[in-house]
Amino acid sequence: MVSKFRDFFFMKKNIGIQGIKGSFHHIVANNYFEEDINLIEYLSFEELILNLFNDKIDYAIMAIENSTAGSIIPNYALIDEYRVNIVGEYYLQITHNLIALKGQSIEDIKEVQSHPMALLQCRDFFKDNVDIVLIEDKDTAQVAKKISENKIKGLGAIASDLASKIYGLDIINDNIQTIKKNQTRFVILQKKGPTKNLNFNKASVKFELDHKRGSLAAILNVLSDCKLNLTKIQSMPKIQTPWRYSFFVDVTFDKLEDYFKAKSIIEIMAKDFKVLGEYKNSKDD
Repeated sequence: MVSKFRDFFFMKKNIGIQGIKGSFHHIVANNYFEEDINLIEYLSFEELILNLFNDKIDYAIMAIENSTAGSIIPNYALIDEYRVNIVGEYYLQITHNLIALKGQSIEDIKEVQSHPMALLQCRDFFKDNVDIVLIEDKDTAQVAKKISENKIKGLGAIASDLASKIYGLDIINDNIQTIKKNQTRFVILQKKGPTKNLNFNKASVKFELDHKRGSLAAILNVLSDCKLNLTKIQSMPKIQTPWRYSFFVDVTFDKLEDYFKAKSIIEIMAKDFKVLGEYKNSKDD
């Protein structure tokens, strides 16, 4: 009986990621939770969110924006559509490495397969290696796994240091991304809504505005007057209603009363106001 109670209280969290072991989502899962977890792999972000919504996993980790490539707009729509809640965030320094079978050199590599974003972020490296053919693939770590399992010579992957270790591959060239200070912001998602925990200083909200002069400016004035710092704004047209736009906004603040005041005013001014998450800011403004 004691053993059963111990197993219950120390059950591993089921953490869903897009991609497989060795991906950047996997690294975030390890770093954010800092404990033994069950990693659940999904091929697409929509499959990831659907399984969170259906209680198949406890948390989902989702990339939401990159410092060089900008927002991943479809992921904003998924968070809104399934009404899942942002409970945290994590900024990861993205370091791309060219990896291949052990014993291979850059001269042996004829083709590199990777996610389109990884290829784009390493474009300058491949300008100096024009004989290498670049092929788009769905996932960085997936290519590394394929190379390892099938012992494919002449094929390289752009992937993390963790992927090279998991799949027993060599790093031929490290840190090959064009912009060295390249970060991706990930959000930690949970199905259940906001708790009564008041230990937060950042919020993500969504609202709609008509296509009228000054409508967005009025909202921004409220944020400024209430001493909120706007860290992100992303617009998206509402397809079902022409000339109406959804806005996804991240704000940070020093005092909760400032946030609650702004929220109460915007709820009146805007349409379909929704809190997507209230959580701790993990990055200095």
